[in-house]
Amino acid sequence: MDLSTARDFLEKLRTENIMAMLREANLGDLIYNPWFLSILGIICLVAILLKRQALFFMLLTTVGYACVIDYTLQKKPTIESAGSEPVLVFAGGGVILVFVFIYYLFLRQD
Repeated sequence: MDLSTARDFLEKLRTENIMAMLREANLGDLIYNPWFLSILGIICLVAILLKRQALFFMLLTTVGYACVIDYTLQKKPTIESAGSEPVLVFAGGGVILVFVFIYYLFLRQD
């Protein structure tokens, strides 16, 4: 391995390249990707075994919120109808996820 190989590898980690990769990625597809879900499940199991409740609930809350956003975007809500079903699911789901996150991390005594 010479210096040019290392330079080529580190070139991929430049901020411009990472931002371009993130712009091209469709993060909504990750919740349907079995590899992503498997890795996330393994990370959750490791977090449970290591008794890292904050990491576990943060992962579950993030995935839950991504699912709520994906559901809302699939229904294509209109802005004029604030009481439409997808908007209510988005708002209610967000409130429930935040409440569960706060309850398990701060209010529940073990």
